[in-house]
Amino acid sequence: MKLKQYQIDAFAERAFEGNPAAVCPLESWLDDRIMQAIAEENNLSETAFLVPSGDCFDLRWFTPVSEVDLCGHATLAAAHVLFDILGYAGRTITFATRSGDLSVERQGHLLAMDFPATPAQACAIPEALVAGLGRQPLEVLAGGDYLAVFDSEAAVRAITPDHAWLSQLELRGVIVTAAGSDVDFVSRFFAPKYGVPEDPVTGSAHCALAPYWAARLGKRTLTARQVSRRGGRIGCAIQGERVILSGSAVTVMETEITL
Repeated sequence: MKLKQYQIDAFAERAFEGNPAAVCPLESWLDDRIMQAIAEENNLSETAFLVPSGDCFDLRWFTPVSEVDLCGHATLAAAHVLFDILGYAGRTITFATRSGDLSVERQGHLLAMDFPATPAQACAIPEALVAGLGRQPLEVLAGGDYLAVFDSEAAVRAITPDHAWLSQLELRGVIVTAAGSDVDFVSRFFAPKYGVPEDPVTGSAHCALAPYWAARLGKRTLTARQVSRRGGRIGCAIQGERVILSGSAVTVMETEITL
């Protein structure tokens, strides 16, 4: 059996920036063990698998070590494959996922994703988090991930994480953030226990980041940049209990998997 697979740089204006994701369109689901093995073989932060289902598509995401409930950049990549490679004719794609229905709308050269907002709540600062980041945050909140707030973009950029400490934390990962110099806010994201030491650009993290910064800055529309080595820009807009995340994507590679 041969399967088509595409490697897409998401939240990117050109190749080799943003966050790479593999996208594997299927006619029907493979065994979970095979999908996990493909994700491990790809060794990217996410591999997305999609299957047509009536008027929408079922979508699942796998890191190199496990399936996850929500992934932004691989959703953007999957929509890019459908719109720009496979010729999907509609303006909006609906994906059925473990996090509910997610829609992606083409808006010029951008793709806008409608995601659930996941506001984080203030919490005590875990010792392992401070040890893992090597510095004390101003505050820490918790939701699906820890959200550690710092006083400057320079402080966020200067962090050299100790992944052995961060792997001991109970939540998925750690988002570090601060106000930005040329955008509303910046961030980085670490999830070593999921096989992702540092994710280049993390859409799902902005489901928590956008509500936090919208409340702090008194704005409903924000610009963000994830300041990893590759980096990427994300547009964020709060709409009730939803967050609209927008960005562009670029096709880098088309491959064939032989099983």
